[in-house]
Amino acid sequence: MKERELTTKHKHAIGISLVIADSFFFSLMTLFVRLSGDIPTMQKCFFRNAFAAIIAVIALARTDEKFHIKKGSLPGLFARSICGGLGMILNFYAIDRIGLADANILNKMSPFFAIIASIFILKEIPKKADWIAVIIAFVGAIFIIKPSENITSLYALAGLLGGLGAGVAYTFVRKLGQQGERGPVIVAFFSIFTCCLCLPFMLLEYHPMSGMQWLFLILAGLSAAGGQFTVTAAYKYAPAKNISVFDYSQVIFASIWGAAIFGELPDYLSVIGYIIVISCAVGRWLYLMKSED
Repeated sequence: MKERELTTKHKHAIGISLVIADSFFFSLMTLFVRLSGDIPTMQKCFFRNAFAAIIAVIALARTDEKFHIKKGSLPGLFARSICGGLGMILNFYAIDRIGLADANILNKMSPFFAIIASIFILKEIPKKADWIAVIIAFVGAIFIIKPSENITSLYALAGLLGGLGAGVAYTFVRKLGQQGERGPVIVAFFSIFTCCLCLPFMLLEYHPMSGMQWLFLILAGLSAAGGQFTVTAAYKYAPAKNISVFDYSQVIFASIWGAAIFGELPDYLSVIGYIIVISCAVGRWLYLMKSED
């Protein structure tokens, strides 16, 4: 069936399927990052982005505009890359030190951080429902972080700050999209910039890698690329506000990998936090859908 023949219902179904596929790929990325073992965080980030950059550059080379960057996009590209790069470093740091499901759900706080970031970057004024969602989501995050003097709480806080970086980065992606910048340019610029950011630190503490560690990092890069391309395709079929809530299926996949491979079972406080954050996301999605009618 050709795209122009698809009904709105069918387009939404395809969009939802692609978002769930995106969640599956990114959950695999976190799994492979953990499986790569005791490699320094900067080294993991470098190779994850190096493989993704190669794929993005190849994709750009096949387009008509090649590597052309639109006038006025550079400040946004740098801001997106700095925030996204720092967010990824913190996320990878947390992945190696707390439960896989905990790390994933804290990173999924990014949409709530994006609501706040949009005030300053996009000059958007959040609705009352958005503020309620942000407050409740942060309550859920507290259950997962479990603030204490325990070092694990600091690792979880790093995961939350990773979500902050991702949320601000996504807001800049929206701004770049409004300016007409192409998705492959944003992905390639981010991947190359993050490689440059991580390279000096990686060289200072380079850890020789086994064949299996190379394999897992290659798989992490391929999974990330798969996630990038599927989520880009998803939003061609349906608006983000209609389907983005299904991105939280990543937490389900991560919970499965954590339990099946590492024997990780979230404690009851984390489970309460998952329920609060995901319920908050679903509630906000239902509100947006209702207000659209």
